[in-house]
Amino acid sequence: MQRPAFERDQRLALFADMLLIRAFEDRVAKLAHEQGRLPGMQITCHGQEAVAAGVVRALTPEDVIVTNHRSHGHLLARGVDPNALMAEIMGKRDGLNRGKSGTLHMADPSRNVLMTSTVVGAAPLLAVGAAFAQRYRNERAATCVFFGDGAAAEGSVHEAMNLAGVWKLPVLFVCESNCWAGAQAHKEHCPIGRIADRAASYGMTGEVVDGNDVEAVHEAALDLLERRRAGEGPALLECRTYRMHGHGEHDPQHYVDKAELAAWAARDPIGRYAEVLLREGLVASAAEMDGLRSRAAAVVDAAVAFADASPYPPPEEALEHVYVNPIAREV
Repeated sequence: MQRPAFERDQRLALFADMLLIRAFEDRVAKLAHEQGRLPGMQITCHGQEAVAAGVVRALTPEDVIVTNHRSHGHLLARGVDPNALMAEIMGKRDGLNRGKSGTLHMADPSRNVLMTSTVVGAAPLLAVGAAFAQRYRNERAATCVFFGDGAAAEGSVHEAMNLAGVWKLPVLFVCESNCWAGAQAHKEHCPIGRIADRAASYGMTGEVVDGNDVEAVHEAALDLLERRRAGEGPALLECRTYRMHGHGEHDPQHYVDKAELAAWAARDPIGRYAEVLLREGLVASAAEMDGLRSRAAAVVDAAVAFADASPYPPPEEALEHVYVNPIAREV
């Protein structure tokens, strides 16, 4: 299929998303190694920015996102306020979820980011519920769920895909196949090379795309999502990419072959797309490119300043925004 001609604004928006995600997570990675700065495990999507930007930019406001522990990129591409996101990662009161979710359980219902689940393999099950609700209400919308190739080995993912196939639910399963499941290489936990080959077992479409080519990801997602909204049932999109950092910032990934890491670094999605934009004249010069990077860095600087200035939530808020009827106020 011939690739569509994306407009200049579309292409620059995809690039801006990737730059912001990288700048944001570069700062998170740095802060994670400063004593007392960030609570909990910090898990980033370094190297996978094209998947977040390409897929999320293909969603409509009515579409639902269900994501996992590697969620910062998905939320930023969806338009979640970087200030609120950074404050939430710091556990602050002005955070996206008032400091209660931290980095691993964030949600923004106002943007249809319904939930983040750090339980490996749980997100697809939750997405099936959201997609069932969309079909029950006769909505022209889809649910998009992100998970990794390690999660694809979980029984819960099989159950979710099987039920979505049986009920023909409007859900797009996006596998960010990043070559690692914790410290296990793909070949150590998966007997087949392509996760998308499993799609036929569930009666759904399965496609593979270069997850480091943001326009290829975007094109595939646009097509698959529109067909889900049109009632064709579920689909599986496997984005072949690479996890450039350890499982979390606590993980120095000594188990990764340095030559392999260097080979994938040469395929960095941001560097590749920067070359395309410069070659085709969408960005006029290296100086203009530096300006785009500086703009993303300034957004992150402001987010850190905002989060640092935000107070921690007081103890008396512990049960607020947790239950529909707070325990202390039940009648």
